[in-house]
Parts: sequence; structure tokens; C-alpha cells
Amino acid sequence: MSRAAQRIQVPDELRDVLLEFTISYLLEQPGDVVDFAVEFFTRLRDNRTTQRVEGVADVPSPDESVISREEEPPVARFSTRRKSVFAETYDPEEDEDDGAKVVFPKSDEQRLRLAEAVRNILLFRSLDKEQMQEVLDAMFEKVVEAGDYIIKQGDDGDNFYVIESGRFDVFVTTESGETKQIHTYQDNGSFGELALLYNMPRAATIRASSNGRLWAMDRQTFRRILLKSAFKKRKMYESLIDSVPMLKSLQSYERMNLADALIPRTYTAGQQIIKQGDSADGMYFVEDGQVRITIIRENGQEVEISKIGKGGYFGELALVTHKPRAASAYAEKDLKLAFLDVEAFERLLGPCMQLMKRNINDYEDQLIKIFGSKSNISDIR
Repeated sequence: MSRAAQRIQVPDELRDVLLEFTISYLLEQPGDVVDFAVEFFTRLRDNRTTQRVEGVADVPSPDESVISREEEPPVARFSTRRKSVFAETYDPEEDEDDGAKVVFPKSDEQRLRLAEAVRNILLFRSLDKEQMQEVLDAMFEKVVEAGDYIIKQGDDGDNFYVIESGRFDVFVTTESGETKQIHTYQDNGSFGELALLYNMPRAATIRASSNGRLWAMDRQTFRRILLKSAFKKRKMYESLIDSVPMLKSLQSYERMNLADALIPRTYTAGQQIIKQGDSADGMYFVEDGQVRITIIRENGQEVEISKIGKGGYFGELALVTHKPRAASAYAEKDLKLAFLDVEAFERLLGPCMQLMKRNINDYEDQLIKIFGSKSNISDIR
């Protein structure tokens, strides 16, 4: 059998689920990992069952599809090494030291290369600009040559790695002593996060098969940046969710899942957020600032129809009706929003759907006041 035929590809969906479980566990620190796992995966299964019953396709979002492949094959890791999991604890709620930053000086050229290397890493997509700067500060460059071993199966996890260039082969040695190549990275990707999050030995070996360049971050800094930012984000968005009347119907665990799914976005005064006629990619919640909603009349004149302040939301209309955007939205002044992509919207906001549909009628009433009748607004719907 050829080497290619022996390769085992670990599904991206499995990696995503385990990473989501890991971060949830570390944030909540429950007393029993097994009970927490049962509750977590039961809830995940129930959400997907509801999603399929409602006819929503189970398709990963574009951002999730570009998640980098880490080296750890997660299968069977809980049962074999459960006692060592989370031996090195980190409580983001007790970490009040925001001053002790790890900084490795870099030239402007190095910083640009690093920013490009981490741009599509799912782990960092919810970080704000300040947190991303902390990530860039904390990473250090590692130049490797063909034949160098980056990590070895069984070693303690020391660093998280982002690939800037080069080819890297991933090998796993089975209990029978057979070594198999399971994956190859080529000029992009990242690896090493699971061993750091779980505080477990490396589950695979990674060797450079060409000269290359990596960026690395040590274990403590990685855990602090990732977990503390996730913790602060959840607390901030839980407070935002509590201020949105529509979301009052969500159960506590549904609010928690929603908080974790929201992505921060910022806009400057006058900047367009959504454009009338475009296809919908998600909806928005106003964290701070004000949004101006406009519609273009048949004569081409753009008319303001409403303003939305803190605690408000917009963009859901096109998601509920599965039609193009019926209006445009602009930042009235500097603005902070929380964005929910279309896949997360369909998965998490099912309990709010009826209220949203009622809001569509209110929206149509506003349009009728402007255009005179429903027939006059059919072209923009």
C-alpha cells in the first residue's frame, strides 16, 4: 500500500467541535469533566436536530472552513490520558494582570509577514485589534531547515506554531509501533494548540521536509491571551444580549452559545455597514454607537427611515426572508457592533424566529408610511 493510501485525514468538523468543547470547559471550570462533556455534546446534538427539523442545511461557514489543521489527532485522547487533562489550570476571572505583556521586537517587515500568516486562523478571529496586537507582540520567529523536528510525539507541549512558509509532514506512531504520515502542511496553517489547551503530551510528530519559517508563542502566553479574551468577550456579550428584548426568550445556555458566536466589528462615522440589494451574510447587534438605516426610492433618492442605538439589532430581515438586503445601514458615528454570521443565526436564534417575523410586519408598516402602499415597495423587497 502506498504512503498516500495510508494517510488518515482527521475531519475539520471533529477538530472544530473539540476546540469549542475545550474552550467552553476551560472558561466554565466545571467540577466533573465527564458530566460537562455529556451535557455539552447532548446540547450540541439537540441543536443540530432542531436545525435539521427546521430544514436548515448543516453547512460550515466560510470562516470555519479555513480553520488550520493542528497536529493532534483527538480520537481516544480523553480515555487514555484523562487524569492529566488541565493539570495546569488558568482562571481568566482571577487574572487581573493586564500589564505584563510578552513582547518580542520585530521589524515592520516581520510584523507584516506575521499579520498575514495569522489572518485566517480561526482561534484568533474573535480577537479585537488590541488583542491581535498582543498576539503579534508575543510571537517569535523560528527559522527551520529540511529535516528539523518541530515537535515530537510524547513530548510536553511548549509552543503554538503558525506556518509562514515551508513544507511540514505530520506523523503518528501507533501502539503497535507503526509510524504513519497523516498530513502535510504547505506554506500555511498552524498546529500545537490542543496540547497546550489540554496540557497533554504531543500526540504527533511534525518534521520539516523543506527549509521554512515559523512563528511561535509559548504555552502560558497562548493560554492567557486565548482564554482571557474569550472570557472577556463572553461577559461583554452576555451583558449586550441581556439588553436586547428579542433575546429574552433564549435559555441561559442558548445565550452563552450566542455570546461565544458573536464577532466584534468596528466602523468609523459615515462608513457603510450593509448595502441595499446585497446578499445577506449575517445580522448585527449594536454594542456602542448609533446606526442609520436608509432606503433608496424609485427616483434614486436615499431616504433615512430609522436609527438604531445601543441594544438594538438589524440585518435580520434578509436572513428571515432569504432575500437580498432591503435597506442600507451606516455608522452615525464611531461604532462597535457584534456580528452573527448566517450559519450561527440559523443554528442559535430559532427560538426568536417568530418574534423576528412579527418585526417584519412592523418594518413593512414603516415602508408603507414612506412609499404609500405595499405595491410601491415590492421592487426593494
